[in-house]
Amino acid sequence: MPTSADSVFVARSAGISAEGVRDQYADGKAAKVWEIFIGDKNSRTENYKNFLVELLRSKGCKRVLDVACGTGVDSIMLLEEGYEVVSVDASDKMLKYALKERWNRRKEPAFDSWIIEEANWLTLYDDIKPIVGDGFDAVICLGNSFAHLMDNSGEQYDHKKAIRNFQKCLKPGGILLIDHRNYDDILQTGDTPAKSIYYNTSHTADIKTSVLFYCGKPAMVSLDYEIEGNNLSSEFRLSYYPHPLQNFKKMLKEIFGEKSMHKLYGDFKEINVEKKPAFYIHLIEK
Repeated sequence: MPTSADSVFVARSAGISAEGVRDQYADGKAAKVWEIFIGDKNSRTENYKNFLVELLRSKGCKRVLDVACGTGVDSIMLLEEGYEVVSVDASDKMLKYALKERWNRRKEPAFDSWIIEEANWLTLYDDIKPIVGDGFDAVICLGNSFAHLMDNSGEQYDHKKAIRNFQKCLKPGGILLIDHRNYDDILQTGDTPAKSIYYNTSHTADIKTSVLFYCGKPAMVSLDYEIEGNNLSSEFRLSYYPHPLQNFKKMLKEIFGEKSMHKLYGDFKEINVEKKPAFYIHLIEK
């Protein structure tokens, strides 16, 4: 018999825990629906898995910090590929799925030593400083996760602070992999592609897009997901800061330095292959 969520999940604020502001995952319901929707580690597309694993391997990465691990899907994939992974997220309700997987597979050495922490991007380096040590080979922030962090100042102070924390967690020569949706296209067309490049799912999703403007500038994009399939009927809302591509590139260069190596991918391919990618993936080196 089909089940239905008893409420529409409101957007969490800034993708981080904050006093007096509701976290969209706080009651655990949205986390549960999202876990069902995206499926397990085997639901990750081969294109994504091959892109991430081969890229990390080509850069000689061994120690990886997943700063938006959510339910642990990507971290688990990397652990199984032989990487040493530290996983953090702001939502304890999302982390419980990763913690459960670690417990279930605790007899495997990689999972027994898997470090999982609740952490805030704005205080990340200080939160996990003892774990950082000499620095990570790679920091990953994927799945459009960074866009959860809103701009409360109008000057992107929190965005820059978070990325500086990511940079501080890297060793010299380490890389940051960070992505965002093609918000330039979303703002121009008013539509969001329903198909994800990150996961295969047996559920179908209709996405309704709305844009909030502040002082004439787009300040937030809200995506209302309506999910059907396998006896699941639910809806929830996720809200994001709409990063324009050129602004994001400029912000990365400001923090990492103008001479830092930066490469852009579109949907896990060379940027000139996809004319209108759904996602942009940035690689920048410390």
